[in-house]
Amino acid sequence: MSIPQQGGGAPIERVEQLAAYMASGEKPREAWRIGTEHEKFGYLTDCLLPLPYDGPRSIRAILEALQARFGWAPVLEQGAIIGLTRNGANVSLEPGGQLELSGAPMADMHAIAAELDNHLRECAEVVADMGVGFAGIGAAPIWTHDQMPRMPKGRYRLMTDYMGKVGTHGTQMMYRTCTVQVNLDFGSESDMVQKLRVALALQPVATALCASSPFFEGKPNGHKSWRSRIWRDLDASRTGMLPFAFEPGMGYQRYVDWVLDVPMYFVYRDGKYINALGQSFRDFLRGQLPALPGELPTMSDWADHMTTVFPEARVKKYLETRGADAGDRAHMLALPALWVGLLYDQTALDAAWDLAKGWSAETREGLRVAASVSGLQGEVDGVKLHDLARQVVAISRAGLAARARVEGGADEGRYLDVFDADIASGQVQADRWLAKYRGEWAGDLTHIYAATRL
Repeated sequence: MSIPQQGGGAPIERVEQLAAYMASGEKPREAWRIGTEHEKFGYLTDCLLPLPYDGPRSIRAILEALQARFGWAPVLEQGAIIGLTRNGANVSLEPGGQLELSGAPMADMHAIAAELDNHLRECAEVVADMGVGFAGIGAAPIWTHDQMPRMPKGRYRLMTDYMGKVGTHGTQMMYRTCTVQVNLDFGSESDMVQKLRVALALQPVATALCASSPFFEGKPNGHKSWRSRIWRDLDASRTGMLPFAFEPGMGYQRYVDWVLDVPMYFVYRDGKYINALGQSFRDFLRGQLPALPGELPTMSDWADHMTTVFPEARVKKYLETRGADAGDRAHMLALPALWVGLLYDQTALDAAWDLAKGWSAETREGLRVAASVSGLQGEVDGVKLHDLARQVVAISRAGLAARARVEGGADEGRYLDVFDADIASGQVQADRWLAKYRGEWAGDLTHIYAATRL
């Protein structure tokens, strides 16, 4: 989840400023960077329960140790430590205590790999004597909702109250899932549109390749990615595949119009979250928001509101791809490599769009469902995800080769090797764990913690 803005700045005077905010993210190709966000579950190794927020073995203890040993600065809310910041990167907390690294913008995948390895090393060092482990997996395999801790963040208290009113799986998403996201730049409005369309249309490929959540509440759940299943019944007003993005006239303003129609969660003022659940940002622009009557929003308020929409790919001042389960180190690096290869080389981007441009909205949605249920074995309207994944990874590898970012004699394509292996076997992480559960684990799902330990 995003760290809140400060609510400062001049009031927004014209709705055109909202699209201009997005356009201000445009960068020349040489300035394009890669950002990753990856989450993991912390747990107590002796009892296999989730980490509490407080105590000698806790989320707070880990954050304080990272601060003390490695020069992170604390992020506080109402006096409680809820995150860390250092050199453009952030460590933050998801509602159930999932620990997230929001990395600094990097020039290439080699730097992304070094950043991830450094973060995992720091985490390993601070928990070495705590009896704490971290699991890279898309959904909590055994824990129930009542077992999950609650983080001291006002945003999450508001969201928890609201989720039960608008869908059936919202609190599952908040407290019991982990993801990997990739943040990428665009050069112009037309570039943003093409990248968003490719990111949305091919998101099911990323979902299938990274599927790692076949268990929930102690048993198989019938899906390769339960995390993806959760998102399909969370809040229809703010999630999904954005069919409008494929229509003529798509651009910054069309995206703004959609976000304006998404009900608000909150307004952040003076370190506190003001309840604006279900209220309209359009009313806010008119000074008619019930939560703050007579007050106009600032651009920081708009930036916060943009973080409360959760489509499979979203736009702020950059593009975010959002459809993948968390997993092991290899998959956490393969995912950003996939999107960099597809979106940062024009030949690859055009080839990727050629694959998807003829699909209907129904086909795109069908692939989203098929990836969640069946992983690489999914098929919709004659499109087989296994074959599609092979094509997509090949296009990405060619795009990475064209970038020619070489380290140690290898370009960024080396990070795709794990996807090639998955495609060759037809088995992703979820398939392998299901096989072990039905075989050598003999139905004892506690083995999943050792299998997914980072």
